[in-house]
Amino acid sequence: MKPDASGVKAYLAELPAERRATMEAVLRLVRRAMPKGFVETASCGMIVWEVPLAVYPDTYNGHPLWYVALANQKQNMAVHLMTVYGIPELDREFRAMWAAAGKRLDMGKSCVRFRSLEDLHLPAIERAVGACTMAGYVARAKAVTGSAGRAARKAERDTAAKAGAKPARAGAKAVTARPKPNAKPARAAAGAKPEPVRTAARTPRRTPARSAPR
Repeated sequence: MKPDASGVKAYLAELPAERRATMEAVLRLVRRAMPKGFVETASCGMIVWEVPLAVYPDTYNGHPLWYVALANQKQNMAVHLMTVYGIPELDREFRAMWAAAGKRLDMGKSCVRFRSLEDLHLPAIERAVGACTMAGYVARAKAVTGSAGRAARKAERDTAAKAGAKPARAGAKAVTARPKPNAKPARAAAGAKPEPVRTAARTPRRTPARSAPR
């Protein structure tokens, strides 16, 4: 299927000149590495590559299954790599490539944030984009969030509930997470607010009892 050229062109036209040049460079790389079958479109404030509903309609939310997304955000730009988020072995390989290049990786669950092209390790991005065929990606999604996968997990939960035990967690993350449009950068470390320092409760001063007048 042909990409939504008009939507993507309009998206790029609205960007500041400096960001447009960077986004276009990443766009060219993603297009070059993209496996056959995924459809390029502008959606939810991003440039998205997705599985057509005609190929895989049984998604958990009724929307096309996303594969890669490229977004312009307030503080930075981001490329969302759902394969890295959903496939543990690819996640390890991706991080190892980045570390070997000596670059700082600013990454959330699936998004790699950047302010310039120099922030990115382009071979790692290209490898992650080209890692899955569409058929393989859909097969993983069916196993996790398709109707068969949902039924299997429900049966597992029901069995565990009857036995009074917690069901085992799935070995792989879901590949169907959709990035939030224009999401803000993740907060530092675990993202939790530091707990306030608690001081010991002060013991109220006791006023000595007055003796009765003589």
